[in-house]
Amino acid sequence: MKALYGQQNSPGEEMTFVFQERENLPPTRDHDVKVQVRACALSWMDTKLLSEVKLKKELVPVGREISGVVLEVGSKVTFFQPDDEVVGILPLDSEESGVCEVILVHEHYLVHKPEKVCWAEAAGTVRDGLRAYTALHYLSQVSPGTAVLVLDGASPFGTIAIQLAQHRGAKVISTAHSLEDKQYLERLRPAG
Repeated sequence: MKALYGQQNSPGEEMTFVFQERENLPPTRDHDVKVQVRACALSWMDTKLLSEVKLKKELVPVGREISGVVLEVGSKVTFFQPDDEVVGILPLDSEESGVCEVILVHEHYLVHKPEKVCWAEAAGTVRDGLRAYTALHYLSQVSPGTAVLVLDGASPFGTIAIQLAQHRGAKVISTAHSLEDKQYLERLRPAG
């Protein structure tokens, strides 16, 4: 089974991506979930890890946001069962590449995938969705009657933040970079 890794040949050089043959997965531990990956999002985090964090590894796994189907669960996993559809974010210290057929993930890094969301959308939005939810719910505790300013509202993060803030009853103000962005944002305005 092959997996995708980033490789920085020498400082200052551009990163290259290589497929490496992987050995078979180790046995599933108590809190592990074996997931057949259906979609994986590649993000700036993959290149940022190599270029700025200067990890001391030759190969760094890429593809942290995944969606897939549970194949097997560890003996202490209670929230997931085989055939469950999941989405999650692999931790920064994970040795797993999300660009692989099957991976092992600790159960705490996964949630159930919403039924009506396709594989690619689930993997592609989980990071921005989690950031927006954390900012609005935990950090600012947005509630009805509050106002939220979302910069660059037509970006993927902005779009999710606007919809979550509206769902929580907040008044949303947003910036737009172009007439096209403004027209897109007008369509996100709630009816009424």
